[in-house]
Amino acid sequence: MMYGFGTMIDQLKKNPKTIVFTEGCDPRILEAASRLLASSFLHPILVGNEEEVLMAAEEAGYNIRGAQIIDCKHYDRFDEMVERFCELRKGKGMTPEEARKILEQPNYFGTMLVEMGVADSLLGGATYSTADTVRPALQIIKTKPGNNIVSSCFILVRPGATGENEVLAMSDCAININPTEDELVEICGETIECAKIFGVDPKVAFLSYSTLGSGKGPDVEKMRNAAIKAKAKFPMTPIEGELQFDSAVSPRVARTKCPKSQVAGHANTFIFPDLSSGNMGYKIAQRMGNFEAYGPILLGLNAPVNDLSRGCNAIEVYSMAIITAALV
Repeated sequence: MMYGFGTMIDQLKKNPKTIVFTEGCDPRILEAASRLLASSFLHPILVGNEEEVLMAAEEAGYNIRGAQIIDCKHYDRFDEMVERFCELRKGKGMTPEEARKILEQPNYFGTMLVEMGVADSLLGGATYSTADTVRPALQIIKTKPGNNIVSSCFILVRPGATGENEVLAMSDCAININPTEDELVEICGETIECAKIFGVDPKVAFLSYSTLGSGKGPDVEKMRNAAIKAKAKFPMTPIEGELQFDSAVSPRVARTKCPKSQVAGHANTFIFPDLSSGNMGYKIAQRMGNFEAYGPILLGLNAPVNDLSRGCNAIEVYSMAIITAALV
């Protein structure tokens, strides 16, 4: 089990939470819900038609006795939800009829359950895109005070040579296509806090194709400037940039390229310049470096809402449910 999971479960045992799954009939969701129901630290809410959810569980052989199943078409607080949604979207001039149609979509309905306090957190996306998870979260949950964007972090884990897990954090690998300098600073701050939850003592590298001035170009300047701003904003965290990946992780290379850096050669938290490099980077580590990848963990929202990969399995759903609830 990943480093930090035991701590997360202990935390949830002391203060149990609820999590809404927006795809209540999916066999992977049902298996994860069955596992959670066998414990007492995280209670699942399944969105869907009750008869269809129970039938799907029976056909798949999963015991979900005790799970709360909520059907948006028969929810006793649906009128209240419509009114609240119209209030949240009043700048868009939304009518109650338009709101009802939108809230019949499980991703919107589930997000409103979090906003109304019925659930503490949400996990979705086993059958729909990241955008379909993020869009209602931005419209309903909104970003935390002081935050301007939602970003994401992947936590990568593999067994280390000493018996302890090697744990890395990588951002942003799922949301922001080409973040600005200031957005990279915000991503950095959120990633630092996320990494700490998983037992990482963050040493942050702002990645580039240049190491401390060895290369030139707009992307190099962006990462260099973002690193300077991040150092000023988070003075208690070791931060370096811009760094090439080998300079960031190889002590031998770091001794040659940047011998005075506290981070170079020992980085464990990585800020990528754009979505393309970030997405490729974490997947290379996952597939060729034998890391387990957990995420994307959405950062910057007022309440924990997370997205699943459409290729996820039930174990990943279970793990992400614990991670999501622990962020409450």
